[in-house]
Amino acid sequence: MSIDRTQTAALAKGPNEDAGLPGAAMATLVPGLRKIAVASGQTLLAAALDAGIDYPHGCKAGRCGNCKSRLVSGKVDLLEHTRFALSAEEREAGLILACRALPKSDVTVAWLGDEETLPAHPLVRTEAEVVSVEEATHDIRILRLRPKCGPMMFSAGQYATLTLPGLPPRDYSMANRPGEGILEFHVRLVSKGRISAAVHRLAPGDLLEFEGPRGSAYLRPGHTGPILAVAGGSGLAPVQAILASLVDLGMRQPVRVYLGVREERDLYGLEALQALGRRHGDMQVTPVLSMGRPGGRHRTGFVHEAVRADLPALKGWCCYTAGPPVMIDALTETALAAGLRRSDLHADVFFTPEERSGQDGGKPAGDVIP
Repeated sequence: MSIDRTQTAALAKGPNEDAGLPGAAMATLVPGLRKIAVASGQTLLAAALDAGIDYPHGCKAGRCGNCKSRLVSGKVDLLEHTRFALSAEEREAGLILACRALPKSDVTVAWLGDEETLPAHPLVRTEAEVVSVEEATHDIRILRLRPKCGPMMFSAGQYATLTLPGLPPRDYSMANRPGEGILEFHVRLVSKGRISAAVHRLAPGDLLEFEGPRGSAYLRPGHTGPILAVAGGSGLAPVQAILASLVDLGMRQPVRVYLGVREERDLYGLEALQALGRRHGDMQVTPVLSMGRPGGRHRTGFVHEAVRADLPALKGWCCYTAGPPVMIDALTETALAAGLRRSDLHADVFFTPEERSGQDGGKPAGDVIP
């Protein structure tokens, strides 16, 4: 689908031939009026990140809506995205998703978020040394790194890009509290995944490249209403960081935590979360097993169904969630139907390389996919 905004005389320009890239367009980002080149076939978000701008975003795949922006001038094609991230009415009003927008001319784009959601930490590029690799489950390892630059500041819920020698970069969320000297990541072994397999083989003393922090699905300390946190599999990493941080900050509103996994063998980190719950005083932690046996120790079914049954009214709540796309999509629909404001949903979608490849190679959207 194409979106075309009539350009004002001050902004009207054709495709910029001085961008230094064949077929490139120029994008002006508001606030700041930063100008960047966008290569043919490249999204606005990808170009911004390549230019070292931590443009607010989450999933990079048209599912979370964190990069929602206003197209002030110019024309873009939009790749496929969910209706929850960007509705037809919003498209008609000139809103776009930076992660799905392919400029067809020079463009000016204004991000919609408030100052609280703008990146607060400088992007750091450094080497990091492996401290340990521990088994959490049959297919998840806990990777701990010591960055050469010293303790890292970030907002709980953000992620970093890790690059192993000779391999493509991958994004992983920090699971530790901000400011600690050791960074913690949870890495699930993906079938036929070269990078995750290489991470599982790392040993203490190995070096890799670190770049971060990035992402907008992080803790909002100013929120005073109840909090819902939902993690699927290794999506526990950012949720764990958020929960630890809110306890440390003395946030005492009700907190309801759901852990969605397939079987009991996929469940990890439960004791640590229960300990946080005891420190907090009003935090309930509920594991939900989609392939669990009825009558077992834990609840069975899909995690979004458990949320719907327990929390039918979510007006005034804030939701943090991380996990696979199908879980995020189902939870998003459930939460919004229960009255959660779209701006109070902060989602971090965990893609396999195959899913990411399919999203990045998507075609321009005619109808928005569900």
